[in-house]
Amino acid sequence: MRFSVGCEIGYELLSPSTLIFNIEAMTGGRQTIQSEKLTIDPQLSADDSVAIDSGNRYLRLTAPAGPVQLRYEAIVALEAVHAEPEAIEEVPVAQLPLETLPFLNPSRYCPSDQLARFASRQFGDIAPGFSRVTEICNWINAEVDYLSGSSDTTTTAADTFSTRAGVCRDFAHLGITFCRALGIPARFVSCYAWQLEPQDFHAVFEAWLGDRWYLFDATRMAALDGMVRIGCGRDAADTAFATIYGQVNSGPIRVWSEALDGDTSEPWTTDAVSITRT
Repeated sequence: MRFSVGCEIGYELLSPSTLIFNIEAMTGGRQTIQSEKLTIDPQLSADDSVAIDSGNRYLRLTAPAGPVQLRYEAIVALEAVHAEPEAIEEVPVAQLPLETLPFLNPSRYCPSDQLARFASRQFGDIAPGFSRVTEICNWINAEVDYLSGSSDTTTTAADTFSTRAGVCRDFAHLGITFCRALGIPARFVSCYAWQLEPQDFHAVFEAWLGDRWYLFDATRMAALDGMVRIGCGRDAADTAFATIYGQVNSGPIRVWSEALDGDTSEPWTTDAVSITRT
């Protein structure tokens, strides 16, 4: 199925500044970019590169004081992979691919060592596999209120666990933290999300099960089969849509994701089906 995704971002630079963006859709695997366009106003030179370790696409822009406007738009095709949850197993640490091992460790926003005892007590007796990660998402969805403005850029998964409130990035951080505490590699994913209301950059997470990454969204606010990946990393610190070095005032941000074909008469499942990217 194909999706039209994109964003418009504006800033008023108060001094010469360098801005690093991670807003372009990832390439490869089961996500194919059919067309894309990036517009920068005023016209400025920019560096565009792909991180070797993650596949994230970074755009670095250096601009003088004044207004800057970016518009990114793309047509992206997604190939969904559906599997029986009961057949998807966890992988012992001794057999995990080496590239997944960093996603077992605590990180800035995912202090899995601090919540290990709770994770073991709450989820340790559940049969290992896809269903256990689903139960983690069920617990987060039931126990944590989705509340705009309840967190900020300093909020960790431990904070969210304590306050029992957060937004999508906090739900993802808590899911990652519980998974890592149980020995399941997990990573943060930013994306354009079809059916998300209101539209914004969305945060979910992936867990390594069987022989690939599987996508999970504890918020249950968007369709898993309609998520176009932008970036992935240990947590939100690796996938910020904008990192700014300088003094700026932020303007309005507009994000969109629209289905272009296929049967969209019924919402796609948000919990039993997953998309993977190898």
